[in-house]
Amino acid sequence: MYAEVHEVITLSPTLLRVVLTGGTLSQFEGSDATDAYINAQFLPADSPVTVPFEADDLDGLDPSMRPRPRRFTIRKWDAEQQRLDIDFVSHGEHGYAGAWAKRAQPGDRLQFKGPGGSYRPSDTVDWHLFVGDESAFGAIGASLDSLPASSRALVFAIVDDDEHEIDFPSTADVTVHWLHRSTAADPETVLAETVADATFPEGSFDVFVHGEASEVRSVRKHLVAERGVDPDRASISAYWRRNHTDEDWRRVKREWMMAQSRDV
Repeated sequence: MYAEVHEVITLSPTLLRVVLTGGTLSQFEGSDATDAYINAQFLPADSPVTVPFEADDLDGLDPSMRPRPRRFTIRKWDAEQQRLDIDFVSHGEHGYAGAWAKRAQPGDRLQFKGPGGSYRPSDTVDWHLFVGDESAFGAIGASLDSLPASSRALVFAIVDDDEHEIDFPSTADVTVHWLHRSTAADPETVLAETVADATFPEGSFDVFVHGEASEVRSVRKHLVAERGVDPDRASISAYWRRNHTDEDWRRVKREWMMAQSRDV
C-alpha cells in the first residue's frame, strides 16, 4: 500500500505533520485503536527503487539502498476524505524517517503496511493518564480526540522548550503539564520525577506511557510500585532509546524489555 504527500505542516521546530492522500488509500482500513500505526518503508534519498515497489524489486539491491522499516502512529485517519495524517519528529538530516519528512514535497510517495495498534482509552475508568515525549504525541493526540466531553485526562509531556509545545484539541477536560528539557536540572529524570510528585485525581484511571526508554522505564517503575498500576493492563512501551540509533535499539529492545519487567 502507498500514498502521496498532499502537504507538510510544521507543528513545532522538530515536529512535522505529513498529510497523505491518493495512491492506494481507498484500500486502507482504519483502526479503533488510538495508538494505531503504519509500518512505513523509507527509501534512502539516492535509492534506485521507486514507490510502489515489490519484494522482487529489492533482489540484489545493495543493503545501503534498501528501504528502512519504521513504525509511525496515525495521528488521524479521515475515511471520507481518504486522508492519513502522520506526525514525524525530525532532527534535520539525522536518521531516515525524520529526514524524509523534512524534505517531503507534494507528490512524493510513501509505501507502508498496516494498520496495527492495541490501545484505546477505557470507557470504564474515572480518568486517563498520558505520559510521553514528542514521539508519543501522535497517539496522545488521537487518544484525546476520542474522549467524550464527560471524560477527564492528565497529560505529562516533555519537550525542549515552550516553542516545542503543541495543541492537544479535545472536548474532554484535559490538563497538560509541559516539561522543558532546557530548564530542567536533569533533563533525563525530570519527567519521572514530576509524575512521582504529582497529585492524581481521585478514582480509577488507565495508563498510556510511551517515549524514550529510560524515561518510560522510570515512570513505569513508579506507577507500578507506588501507584498500584497493573502493568498488564497499562499501555507502556519505549519507542526509542537515548544515544542509540534505530537499528541499535532494535537489537537490544527485547532484552531491555525483559529487564524492565523485572524492575517491579
